[in-house]
Amino acid sequence: MSEDVVLSSPGEHIAQIQLNRPERMNALGVATVAALEQAVAQAQAQGARVLLLRGTGRAFSAGADLKERQGMDLAGKLEHNAGIRRALDALAGARCVTVAVINGLALGGGTEMALACDLRIAAAGVSMGLTESRIGAFPGAGGTQRLPRVVGVARALQLMFTAEPVSSEAALAMNLVNEVVPAEQLEARALALATVIASRSATALAAIKQLVYQGMELPLAAALRVERAALPEILGSADYAEGLAAFAEKRPPRFTDIAH
Repeated sequence: MSEDVVLSSPGEHIAQIQLNRPERMNALGVATVAALEQAVAQAQAQGARVLLLRGTGRAFSAGADLKERQGMDLAGKLEHNAGIRRALDALAGARCVTVAVINGLALGGGTEMALACDLRIAAAGVSMGLTESRIGAFPGAGGTQRLPRVVGVARALQLMFTAEPVSSEAALAMNLVNEVVPAEQLEARALALATVIASRSATALAAIKQLVYQGMELPLAAALRVERAALPEILGSADYAEGLAAFAEKRPPRFTDIAH
């Protein structure tokens, strides 16, 4: 794995991916996104129930590495974008819960990367935005599709049309992030949230994630049928049996099932 990405385990059933290009504001270069995709796969293989994603230094990520891209021909530019999309799709498709820990500036592909995660926690005062139209492009790594699903069509269009960043506080008001905390408390808060989630059943977490995202694309009646169809596997799982036993015995459950 490239040194651009560091994979660690800050807690039980918790993995952390840290982008490690502070001198380039964690810009998403070709090697970086390949390493990110690999790290997401490794975190899942290690049985992570929660995956934290953060940057090193003063940025979460400034987005695609435009200096790198400037020297590419069209085929190279398209492949660079495809690499970013593969990494972000890996994040979005992960069976574990993914949390973007937005420690600093998140622009362009950096915000797209955060949008590919299930939850987003930001430090106070950081800037976020899809700024691609400033340079004659559009958010081509999922931004045009994921942002409207999070903040609504009108707000998403305004953010993309103007290409003006917003503060994390404004992002909270439009539901672009789940929480905003003082910068010095960000790491502790992210770990505390991850610890709570990681104490839950991996099987249940994966089912919730799949049902919510799948159901959002379906009419309500069809989504409810999908939910009902998922019940036999859950109610027959070892984790559910353990949960019932723990409830009866008034103790914390010891979940062992691994989501596949």
